[in-house]
Amino acid sequence: MIPENMLADGAWLPLVFGGLMGLAILIYVVLDGYDLGVGMLMTRASDQHKDMMIASIGPFWDANETWLVLGGGLLLVAFPIAHGTILTALYLPVALMLLGLILRGVSFDFRAKAGDDHKKRWDRTFAAGSLLASLAQGYMLGMYIMGFERTWPAVGFSLLAGACLASGYAFIGACWLIWRTEGELQRRSVKWAKRFLLWTALGLALVSIVTPLVNERIFEKWFQIPELMLLAPVPLAPGFLLLLLYFNLRRQPHGDGHHEWVPFAAAIGVFALAFVGLAYSFFPYVVPEKMTLWDAASAPESLMIILAGALFVLPCIMGYTVYSSWVFR
Repeated sequence: MIPENMLADGAWLPLVFGGLMGLAILIYVVLDGYDLGVGMLMTRASDQHKDMMIASIGPFWDANETWLVLGGGLLLVAFPIAHGTILTALYLPVALMLLGLILRGVSFDFRAKAGDDHKKRWDRTFAAGSLLASLAQGYMLGMYIMGFERTWPAVGFSLLAGACLASGYAFIGACWLIWRTEGELQRRSVKWAKRFLLWTALGLALVSIVTPLVNERIFEKWFQIPELMLLAPVPLAPGFLLLLLYFNLRRQPHGDGHHEWVPFAAAIGVFALAFVGLAYSFFPYVVPEKMTLWDAASAPESLMIILAGALFVLPCIMGYTVYSSWVFR
């Protein structure tokens, strides 16, 4: 459990690395989430619109995946025991996710050089890779919530979580297109956002309901007094943002070029608040109910060395992300 003296023997280091890893995962979900969503939405677009959709994510999509590498790297070097446990339990969905990301990378480059006939095939492959990676990530989230149980209800919930996360990615991808495109494609993106908004809300509700029901400790963290009163805004805030999104999308596109960013910003807020809720639910465990951050952490001496590297690498990746976004704004 949590050490009483956080300053003794570097006991604060696992907490720092847990925060850095969580930050990397959240940024990945938001950034790679929207370009995965754009990839899945390509199945609903015309050939001309597909080129515009690819152009909207072209300068960013490859760099967005860097945050996944950073999160996985921090898990490996800072919490090696947990890394082995989690990867062993999720070996197949991780392999499928990587296969989906590989298909995306290959398709993105080949479609630019292929003829018209082959270009359509690579477009379908890009969309299939995006869908496969999204479903695999959602399945992993579901299995994590269920404590890596191999029962039929756990697998069924994980499959449903995969579909809901894919819908969430499609939603934030549509919001990105509202911001970054214009004309007919922008109007179609508004329709896509409205359609996937409902599925995103259902997915958030599903996770919010199931997580405390399958874990007594999490139930007590949320529903005891005074925690219930103090934490009530955390689950209510995403619902409020989704409601605002619904009314905002009814007025989109504004056509003035100044308010199209609002749905994307609100979608980021929804994802961030949902992530905060999950992080609070499972803290201090990195492997649900089996291994805390401190149980799984490397030696304090190793963590100090790793922290020096992380404090150099993290600002570089974040700086590049911000700079590339500004250059290609």
